[in-house]
Amino acid sequence: MARRTGILAPARAMMPGFAMAQLFHRSVNTLAHASIAAGLVAAAGTGYVAYMVDRGPLTTRQGIVIEQPVPFSHEHHVRGLGIDCRYCHTAVEQSSSAGIPPTATCMNCHKLIHANAPLLEPVRSSYRTGTPLRWARVHDLPDYVYFNHSIHVAKGVGCASCHGRVDGMPLMQQKVSLQMEWCLKCHRDPAAFVRPRSKVFDMEWKAEDQRTLGAQLVKEYQIRSQKDLLSCSTCHR
Repeated sequence: MARRTGILAPARAMMPGFAMAQLFHRSVNTLAHASIAAGLVAAAGTGYVAYMVDRGPLTTRQGIVIEQPVPFSHEHHVRGLGIDCRYCHTAVEQSSSAGIPPTATCMNCHKLIHANAPLLEPVRSSYRTGTPLRWARVHDLPDYVYFNHSIHVAKGVGCASCHGRVDGMPLMQQKVSLQMEWCLKCHRDPAAFVRPRSKVFDMEWKAEDQRTLGAQLVKEYQIRSQKDLLSCSTCHR
């Protein structure tokens, strides 16, 4: 009888209604749920931090003043002296690049004005030796992005639309993110941004009715369709 009982004992444990000892305490369920929730929160937090870093100044350089060989003030030269953008950026209407002025352009004025200022010694040295000043690029697009200044100028995109109010910058900085989503905002709706060609270099110009004027200029300047402007090949060549 004892042997039969021993044989039937495992089977008895498999029978419905046969009670077994609980291996884990009920609090383990709560702990498991909390762990899953914490993992999801951590994953979401990591994704948010990555998103913010990708759009932050450390990545985009937006709002960061970059050290230059000479602390050139656009505020002084543009707003204070009224110098037109094209006096220094001579190629902006004909070339894909706006161009950096040669030292000779600076010395046109500084042979006479502040000719002995210690701050301008790098300029004078560059002029004497013929060695160009190494200006640090502020608006530095990736190599895989194609941008043509002359096209945008011809279509009525003002300097301030991309570069901000440089006439108020003691030291030049990148005003916008220059990320793809920022560019596409204009390419989706150019009527919201274009202006008369005669006002492209006017920092203070504002339209009374941008929507009406923009729609008119889009037709007049034969700006391409939204489909063309949003095509990958427009900016990536």
